[in-house]
Amino acid sequence: MSKKLIAGLMLSACVLALGLAGCGGQKAAGPAKETVLKVGSDTAYAPFEFQDEKSKEYVGFDMDLIQAIGKQIGAKVEVQSMNFDGLIPALEAGNIDAAISAMTITEERAQKVNFSKPYYKSGLTIVVKSDNNVIKGFKDLEGKKIAVQIGTTGADEAKKVKDAQIREFNTAPEAFMELKAGGVDAVINDRPVNDYYIKEAGGKDAKQVGDPLTSEDYGIAVAKKNTELAEKINKAIDELKKNGEFDKIYQKWFGTKS
Repeated sequence: MSKKLIAGLMLSACVLALGLAGCGGQKAAGPAKETVLKVGSDTAYAPFEFQDEKSKEYVGFDMDLIQAIGKQIGAKVEVQSMNFDGLIPALEAGNIDAAISAMTITEERAQKVNFSKPYYKSGLTIVVKSDNNVIKGFKDLEGKKIAVQIGTTGADEAKKVKDAQIREFNTAPEAFMELKAGGVDAVINDRPVNDYYIKEAGGKDAKQVGDPLTSEDYGIAVAKKNTELAEKINKAIDELKKNGEFDKIYQKWFGTKS
């Protein structure tokens, strides 16, 4: 058999086999890789995000919401726990795709990241020890010791108080512990987090005083250049509100519909 005929037969066999095993060392394409959404969160901020003592899983309103969003856009959500003040730098560095952590939408932050549409309306309130009858509102904080979580709007508001001594902590629970120990006179933090802390403590250790200091909207942050993901998240939030899933999650954690 001539060399040309042999080469022709080999080429024909190779072409026929392409759909199965490939030819010349080429392999058939495998299954598509699962899309992963890497999400950063400060997981010590109940009831929005915290670690369940038994399961050790991250739970809370934000955690349920981001899982529902991930399902809506067809992505597996992987949550990375980190300090709140490290979330935006992590987005800018590309270490995470999104951040959900009861993050207030502010002009300053919006210069660094893209925010989703608001998904929760909050406000800052003051927490003092149960037996404190001196502090009744924001004006009574002058010259007092105030605990806040670093990098939050609560910290920003506390710094506006005349002659106040500000103590910043990495997490909200640390700020509350300092209040309980008597190291500070008050804590300024987001109202739902304060509500949850007082509820869990049975109202024995602390109480809220005065009217809410601000009205704030929470948003999900993504990198400034990642407009496509921001659009997908917005579309998912709309769909979850339309099909009732958002209200189910909201009622689970706050006892009422959104």
